[in-house]
Amino acid sequence: MNKHASDIKAETIVGGVHSSPRHDSAHKHVSGAAVYIDDMTEPTGTLHAGLGLSTVAHGILKSVDLSAVRAAPGVVAVLTHEDVPGINDISPSYMHDDPVLAAGKVEFHGQPIFCVIAETREQARRAAKLAKIEYEELPADIDIWDLDVSTHRQVVTPLTLKRGDAGAALNSAPRRVKGRMRLGGQDHFYLEGQVSLAVPGEDDEVVVYCSTQGPSETQHMVAHALGVPSNAVTIEVRRMGGGFGGKETQANQCAAIAAIAAKKLKRAVKIRLDRDEDMMATGKRHDFAIDYDVGFDEEGRILAVDYTFALRAGFSADLSGPVGDRALFHCDNAYFFPHVQAKSAPLYTNTVSNTAFRGFGGPQGMVGAERVIDEVAFAIGKDPLDIRKLNFYDAMGVQGERNLTPYHQKVEDCVIQRIVAELEESADYAGRRKAISEFNARSRIVKRGIALTPVKFGISFTKTESNQAGALVHVYSDGSVHMNHGGTEMGQGLHLKVAQVVAEELQIDLDRVKITATTTAKVPNTSPTAASSGADLNGMAAQNAARQIKDRLIAFAAESYQVLREQVTFLPNRVRIGDVEMSFPDLIKKAYMARVQLSAAGFYKTPKIHWDRKAGRGHAFYYYAYGAACSEVSIDTLTGEYVVERTDILHDTGHSLNKAIDIGQVEGGFIQGMGWLTTEELWWDGKGRLRTHAPSTYKIPLASDRPKIFNVALTDWSEAHEPTIHRSKAVGEPPLPLGLSVLHALSDAVASVADHKICPRLDAPATPERVLMAIERLKAAKKE
Repeated sequence: MNKHASDIKAETIVGGVHSSPRHDSAHKHVSGAAVYIDDMTEPTGTLHAGLGLSTVAHGILKSVDLSAVRAAPGVVAVLTHEDVPGINDISPSYMHDDPVLAAGKVEFHGQPIFCVIAETREQARRAAKLAKIEYEELPADIDIWDLDVSTHRQVVTPLTLKRGDAGAALNSAPRRVKGRMRLGGQDHFYLEGQVSLAVPGEDDEVVVYCSTQGPSETQHMVAHALGVPSNAVTIEVRRMGGGFGGKETQANQCAAIAAIAAKKLKRAVKIRLDRDEDMMATGKRHDFAIDYDVGFDEEGRILAVDYTFALRAGFSADLSGPVGDRALFHCDNAYFFPHVQAKSAPLYTNTVSNTAFRGFGGPQGMVGAERVIDEVAFAIGKDPLDIRKLNFYDAMGVQGERNLTPYHQKVEDCVIQRIVAELEESADYAGRRKAISEFNARSRIVKRGIALTPVKFGISFTKTESNQAGALVHVYSDGSVHMNHGGTEMGQGLHLKVAQVVAEELQIDLDRVKITATTTAKVPNTSPTAASSGADLNGMAAQNAARQIKDRLIAFAAESYQVLREQVTFLPNRVRIGDVEMSFPDLIKKAYMARVQLSAAGFYKTPKIHWDRKAGRGHAFYYYAYGAACSEVSIDTLTGEYVVERTDILHDTGHSLNKAIDIGQVEGGFIQGMGWLTTEELWWDGKGRLRTHAPSTYKIPLASDRPKIFNVALTDWSEAHEPTIHRSKAVGEPPLPLGLSVLHALSDAVASVADHKICPRLDAPATPERVLMAIERLKAAKKE
């Protein structure tokens, strides 16, 4: 019923943007009620798959005897590459070099050769062990450290970024230092491993419930493997138990295998890898060998840098090309290099094909930048923080010349100076630096170190076509709202943020917006939830859809009540039309009766960005996110063991959509970055066998490894320089490189044993063993 404005009690919207409602599934996560794919009720007759993996790193398949496998209890079928009805390829690149199942040869230890389909998962896995396979072993390249970058096979065309004349500037520089750094990889170690459940439908149709970050890519890969058009394949995912990039392309294989088996046997098929299989058979963060040559003046101002970033690509291209590219994009971090040359080298190895990981090469590039800063600081005897501040890009609003990146994009939104200055004061960097120096002077065994490191992270896919998103919004006749978009939820709160955007646009309480599973049947051609772009892209697409509906409602209300459109105002949970107000559901009911369309498909594409890879130039990123971390550590110089005593973080999320979610992302990103650079060590033996393939041998950070004092804050003054969704900034990947502060605090502590006169050149991960070796190396050098 219509009411006069004065008769309706004022209300406020609950859960709109810039507020902090809890994660929509938080209570389900902690109670175990959240439904993941392995929790779903299985259709009657569901079969289970188990993989048969290669036991050599490189070899020709001389014979594959699967008779014992087929005869094992419960086995219904055994699939090889010959059972792939379409294309035996799941590679995300144009290289077509990543088979569903190995054909004729294997190129890494743990490569899937065949798949057993049985009545139970245990039967399938036991049967897979019965295969008799003979190999003609071939020479295998495992580690990249000793490979010749100039002659060794590269899986894709490398990239070179160049600005100025680095060679000439290096030759004329007053000071010059060369070096090399080993940087380890990282396993995603998501809580939910790779899993897919395929349910066959009529004709060529199949529905795959898959733990994937890229539903559309998985859809296309499954369709290619089945030899059917993409419209026959539906991919659905309500949530993932973590992804971190490991489910951007790596989910394709399990999805394809399950779908092939389901269509062949006309029964639902589920495949779930256990932790060992997952770690052996799926790709990881790329490890790097970073060569650098830096020229600088007596004040520590960097004049020129020449980099080579060699990365272990593995046996196929996967995403190694763009990962290497993004490492180069971030080899400057927050620093201006007047002359720079940077080259990537994605090297072929007989190891699992490495892939996306949170930061996508950006953190590796930043490691190179921070090592260069350390080299300069130790060479001239200054605090590394002073060198950092001396070499920053020009601040936003400064009309200077120190604002051009190695890829020729102007940095127009730089706020790193203010962030570092505020953190330097709030963390009492100067006071603690003095106290640490005094402590180390009197402490013979335990030494302390401190470092404050910055982050400048570019936001956008460098693959231009990926910078688009779709969304679908329905308003039902009772005023409730159904929201669907192309992004995927992996615990990061994306669905909640997008729902907040829709609630804000329609001015209704958040609990009126239903969050639904991502599915290619509703929103097509989705971009992967990656590159920190989930909220930016999908939030804008959902806002666009909601605005279409809102515009129709305004037009309807204005016409019905004979007022101007400007006299129709959406207020919290109600709408004012002239001098009359009514509840949102009442307006919707009237609009439905008048046959107003209450559904809309929204779309958004990021403006301004362009990238010419051949030229090495372009406006690669829409904007930059900034942050800084100050960490303090204590090390035992007799064992190399260490403790993170304190970390202070100040991070820029723009005008945050949800501060609670963003702070959680910053905390988690920092810890994951810290783990990568300290304890998480991947180790392959000489035969290409991954020896760190379980929690017993691969150490992710525990709750007890977190800093004893952990202060995290978001800037309260920043907003995005560009018109992003409500002027917020991405927060998925940028916080991870904040972990560099721990690596450099360890380096600072190690340097104290030689009176800070020698650069420790501490490689990563900086395990206690590596810390101890660096200490002994510096002690020996000090005696010389």
